[in-house]
Amino acid sequence: MAEDLHIIQGDKKTQYETLIPQIQGLLTGESNLVANLANVAAALKEQFNWFWVGFYWVIENELVLGPFQGPVACTRIKKGRGVCGTSWEKEQTIIVEDVEKFPGHIACSSLSKSEIVVPLFHQGKVVGVLDVDSSELAQFDAIDQLYLEKIVGFIPVS
Repeated sequence: MAEDLHIIQGDKKTQYETLIPQIQGLLTGESNLVANLANVAAALKEQFNWFWVGFYWVIENELVLGPFQGPVACTRIKKGRGVCGTSWEKEQTIIVEDVEKFPGHIACSSLSKSEIVVPLFHQGKVVGVLDVDSSELAQFDAIDQLYLEKIVGFIPVS
């Protein structure tokens, strides 16, 4: 697939449904995890123009910063800390409407206002998380959860 995205406007559901086949095209035939994570982060950032989009990977019982798009970020996160560490610990997607109200939120940037974190699974274990931050409050909802969970499910992590 050509490395250009067809960016569309419109409602969130339509944007995801147009983006998903393009992401699948980027992932098809590519086995390198870093390349795939980088392209997924870039595609999401380009389509939605969120403040920060990236991955953290479980390495030696910590989440370690992986490919991302946006300003510099926290490098390591312990299990149960912040939104990312909590998503990893609970093995579920977490949506935070206002990060200032999330107990133990790790503020990599004061410009981040809301967040969604989606775990990536391999053989029933969380191996990483997709972290998306917005500079707007209450940016994420069940539609984002549904489609972002689908997208991370396409990433070959073995």
